[in-house]
This record gives sequence, C-alpha cells and structure tokens, in this order.
Amino acid sequence: MILVIALLALAAWAAVATVVELRRDGYRQRPTDWSRVRGREALDAAESGHGYR
Repeated sequence: MILVIALLALAAWAAVATVVELRRDGYRQRPTDWSRVRGREALDAAESGHGYR
C-alpha cells in the first residue's frame, strides 16, 4: 500500500512539475517573420525513391 501511495505522489509531483515547466519555458505562438525565412532549396523538391547526395 505504501508503494501505491508513493507512486501516486510521484505521479502528482510529475504532473505539477510538467505544468510549471510548460508555463515558464518561454514558448509563445508568434506570427512568422517572412523576411527572415530563407528561399526554397533544391532538396525541398526532392522526390522519394531517388538517391541524392
């Protein structure tokens, strides 16, 4: 029974720690700055089944 309680406590701690880290990781959805995006490269149009070097 003690192991079950310890496992539940560990799961609760992990859930709380996950929420805290997700809130403070700095990721926020922002619009794309298209002036900083590079143009298309040759490998962007690569077809599957072909060998490219």
